[in-house]
Amino acid sequence: MTRSGSYHHGDLRRALLDAAAEAMAESGVAELSLRDLARRAGVSHAAPAHHFGDKAGLLTALATEGYQLLGEALREGDDGLLEAGVAYVRFAVRHPAHFEVMFRPDLHRADDQDLAAARARTRELLRGGVAQHTGRDPDVDSLAAWSIVHGFATLWLSGALPPRLGTDPEAAARTVIRRLFS
Repeated sequence: MTRSGSYHHGDLRRALLDAAAEAMAESGVAELSLRDLARRAGVSHAAPAHHFGDKAGLLTALATEGYQLLGEALREGDDGLLEAGVAYVRFAVRHPAHFEVMFRPDLHRADDQDLAAARARTRELLRGGVAQHTGRDPDVDSLAAWSIVHGFATLWLSGALPPRLGTDPEAAARTVIRRLFS
């Protein structure tokens, strides 16, 4: 039910996830509330709870979707480690709300089966891509690669990188990631 009482969502779950990402971009995860999401989506305040249970359930769904989107981004960037790293940064910049909750087990249900499966698939993509290109210890190498691109993405999103890197996150990421290969 909406303000007018007659609107019907074709995909309320999707609308609520989109509203959550938008709200987080505006004011962060701490200010996120199911009541505000209901207002944004134009539905009753009970509708988000029906789909997600509570805020942790909503953030678990957002994190799960984030891992799926990241997996897609990594598959698109499989032209080598450099482009996979750039794809990771591109994902973080395009989906900052997902990126924020994916790596914060204090915000979501880390033991959720769908989330665990999506996370495992994405980690295996990263691990497999690194193993294919380094020929060394894929566990250590994938952790090193992930640490570098995740750190870069986090620094970019927080505005903590030096201005000399410019305003294009992908170009800046290429500059930094290339250092690994020289």
